[in-house]
Amino acid sequence: MAVGGVGGVGAVGGANLSQLAEMYRRQVADAQPAGQAGPSGATGTAGTGQAARGADFAGAVGQSLSDLEHLDRTAAGKAVKAATGDLTDIHDYVIAATQAQMATELTTTVRNKALDAFNEIMRMPL
Repeated sequence: MAVGGVGGVGAVGGANLSQLAEMYRRQVADAQPAGQAGPSGATGTAGTGQAARGADFAGAVGQSLSDLEHLDRTAAGKAVKAATGDLTDIHDYVIAATQAQMATELTTTVRNKALDAFNEIMRMPL
């Protein structure tokens, strides 16, 4: 997502992150069994533990993507302010850009490790 030639940090556009976060939110909502309030809700039925854990994981992934999106938008906004001269302290931009870059790298690493684990499981004999 570019604004006046300034793109998102780490080549991750805000629109893509929004779509991913919304996709995970929908998956969490679809994975909720009847009678369960959600990952932090107190209601539930016996035997729904695995579905609840799956919903908790999907919720955590969705929240992480939302946090990453927020960091990326903050860094992009400060980049625009720095480029136009509206940012009084350039350190604010450097910190925001570094946070967004580190979060993007962490998210990419976690994704790669999850794919490696999935591929390893798929290679296991039955």
